[in-house]
Order: sequence, then C-alpha cells, then structure tokens
Amino acid sequence: MNIGLFTDTYFPQINGVATSVHTLAGALRARGHNVYIFTPKDPNTTAEQSDENVIAMPSLPFMLLRNYRVGLIYSPRAFNQISHLHLDIVHTQTEFPLGIFGKLLSTVKKIPMVHTYHTMYEDYVHYIAKGYIVTPAMAKEFSKLFCNSATAVVAPTEKAKHFLEEYGVTKPIEIIPTGIDTSLFAKKNFLEQDTIALKQSLGLEKDTPVILSLGRVAKEKSIDVILRALPKLFQKMPQARMVIVGDGPERENLEHLAKELDIAHKVLFIGAKPWTEIGRYYQIGTVFCSASVSETQGLTFAEAMAGGIPVVAKRDESIENIIENNKTGLLFETEEDLTEKLYMLLNTPTLQKRLANASITKMELLSVEAFAEHMEQLYENTIAVYHSDTAQEHFVKRPLFAGVKTVKSISKLPKKIVKKGTGLLYLPLLRKNNISHTEQSNISDTEQNQRENDSTKE
Repeated sequence: MNIGLFTDTYFPQINGVATSVHTLAGALRARGHNVYIFTPKDPNTTAEQSDENVIAMPSLPFMLLRNYRVGLIYSPRAFNQISHLHLDIVHTQTEFPLGIFGKLLSTVKKIPMVHTYHTMYEDYVHYIAKGYIVTPAMAKEFSKLFCNSATAVVAPTEKAKHFLEEYGVTKPIEIIPTGIDTSLFAKKNFLEQDTIALKQSLGLEKDTPVILSLGRVAKEKSIDVILRALPKLFQKMPQARMVIVGDGPERENLEHLAKELDIAHKVLFIGAKPWTEIGRYYQIGTVFCSASVSETQGLTFAEAMAGGIPVVAKRDESIENIIENNKTGLLFETEEDLTEKLYMLLNTPTLQKRLANASITKMELLSVEAFAEHMEQLYENTIAVYHSDTAQEHFVKRPLFAGVKTVKSISKLPKKIVKKGTGLLYLPLLRKNNISHTEQSNISDTEQNQRENDSTKE
C-alpha cells in the first residue's frame, strides 16, 4: 500500500505523537509498504535527520508554543506533489493544519481516511488566551466533527475511546495501542560505565537516587505535583535528586516553583535531548515518575518500563492497560501518597527489581510488529468498506474546521484577536485551481510561490 501519515508534529520535536508516527512508519515499511510522512517544515531539522520519505510542508512559527511550527492548510505545489504518490490511505494524526490538509486530500481525491485521536484537546485550551477564546466545550465539538469526517478512528486506549463516544463520535473506533521498540530502551543495550559517565556529567554520583521525568514540560503534564511532593522526600533522603529531561512552555514556572519550595539545588532541568539519545537518559533514573492525567496512551511510561525503570504514576484510565499497582508499577492518589510511594521504592531494591522485571515482561506484549499488523488490517478493512457501493451512501460531507457554536464564538471576536490571539496566524482558503496538472508542473518556483502568497492574502 501507499500510505500517507499527516502530522503537525514530528522529529526533531520530541513528543508522543512524533514517536508514534515514527514507530508506525518504520514498522509498516518493514512490512513492505510505502509510507510518506507529511509534516510542517522545521528549520531545526539537521541533515542527519532528513528523510526522503518525510515531506516537509510550508510552515510558519506557532506564536503560542515555542519551537513549534504551523503548516499551511493548502499549498498547490504540495497538493500536486502528493497527487502523484497515488496514496491508498490517508492517516491523519492531528486535527489541525496538516490533519485538515489530509482531510482535504481525502475528500478531493476520494481516498479513505483513518484518524488517530492522540490528544485530549480540552486539556490544552489554556494555551489559547488562557481558555477564553477556545473553551473545553468547543474543543470537544471540534474533535467530534473531525473524527466523524474520517472513515474510521483509532483510539490508543480505552480511555480515549470512552471520551470520543461521550463527545458524540459515531464512526467506528478501533483501539490500537502504539507499539514499543523495546530494543531502543532495553537496559542490556546500555553499558553501565556509560550510564555512570552520563550521571557524572550532570553532577550526580554513581549511587545517587534519581527521580526521572522525561517528556514535554507543559502544564497538562502536572510536573508541579511531583515538585510539591519532594520537600518531605528530600528531608528523609537528602541524597536524592530529580532530573527533568525535556523542554516546554512551563519550564520557567517550574524553575520558580522549585526555588519557592527551596529544592532548586536538587532539581535538574537539563532540557530536550535528541531522540537517538533518549534511551540513555532513561537509564539514569532509579524511578520514573509522572503525575499527568492528560495522556491518551502514556508512551513515556511504556518506554521507561521497557528500559527496566520502575514507574510511579498518578492513577488514571489511560495507563490501566500497562500499569497495575504493585505489580508493574506503583500508583498514587495524593501528594502525601506520592511522597510515601517514592520513599518506599527508592529505599527498597527488591521492590525496584520486581517491578522492573514485571515491566519488561509487560512491554514485550506491546510489540512494534503487533502495532503495524493491527494498523495494516484496519487500513485494508477501511479501504474495502470505503469502496463498497453500499458504504458510499453513508459517507456525508461534514464541516472541517469547527461546529456551529465554535464558528459563531470565533466570528464575534475582533479580527485582530482571531489572527493573533488564536496563534493560527491565518487559515488560507482552498480555492479552485483552474490549471491542469501538466501546466502546474511546468510553473516555475517563483510563479508558484507568488500564487501561494496571493492565496494567503485572500
């Protein structure tokens, strides 16, 4: 099959969606498929990270999230390029510009579309004018409409499926957890002396107990919950340290919080690291800890577990499939509970070993091969259903951008706020292109760029 994956975030950005897309693409290619990744062009991409199968789309900086890019919803040149790939399936991974572009392509070219719901956007509306412009209700409505515009929907966990059903999604929803390439994180693949050297480079001793947090440093990740539990822990274990690997909009606030709690000298913010080095950083952790309840699949939990790092996590439906309390990890409810669980685990080597071994065994069930096989079966079934005569009657055109309530709410805002406050910058309209594919392919880059610029001005 020729498969197109459309995502608004990809490497060199490090997050769950980028990891899932990268894993899926590699596994499908290993099964003989042609897989193309469409993502906003990122100026931080190095020559080593370049991939001929990653098609970089025209993009602009995203005003509300540092280091993120926004892809243009429609580019004639890109549309023409994609048309020649003869895609059998469009698989959108996000609901915004690149996801909308994928939907447009699906509609115009009559290609079946699968959509994976990675993100619970109601937990992210605080990024847009602190939730005053886009409310959680509007985020739910948008998610519902986008999912219902797909042929089939993928939910990484039972939790995500439940939320989509509550939103009103009526399209078939398949639960397919993201697979984990355990070899990237397995402890046996890392030399102990290298791990010791890495700890020393961070100012840590060989035997320093480390509480590890790894991922995007954002409000919805609730890293502040962990920090508030640390003062009492450090009183009992002054030699312990916390290491936060990652970057994001909440870093500065968390650094200030660490100072207020008088634990700044024991909390290390070391920034984002290249994907190729992430496995090394998991190994410096004695315990992996997360208080996030905004996850749809919890990939960082799975990666830590694959690396044999025992996990302490906030009890949540999103991780019920991988973390069972006191069997494959420890679950906490309150700040006091977190302090106690961390202290117990850091001081009990036998418990660390038991949880680590159970975690490794559990992760072997979430193989990359199983992930690709399940997705391949879904693609084949979706294509068959889409092209059946009886099924065509059920595919209706739906709004792409938002529900009626959302449109009314945004249309009442001053134009200045809509253009700048939302961080979308602008939404270029898809206009009819009256030139043939042959004529379009002969247009010079300068003329093509001028046409794209003219379309954005409209």
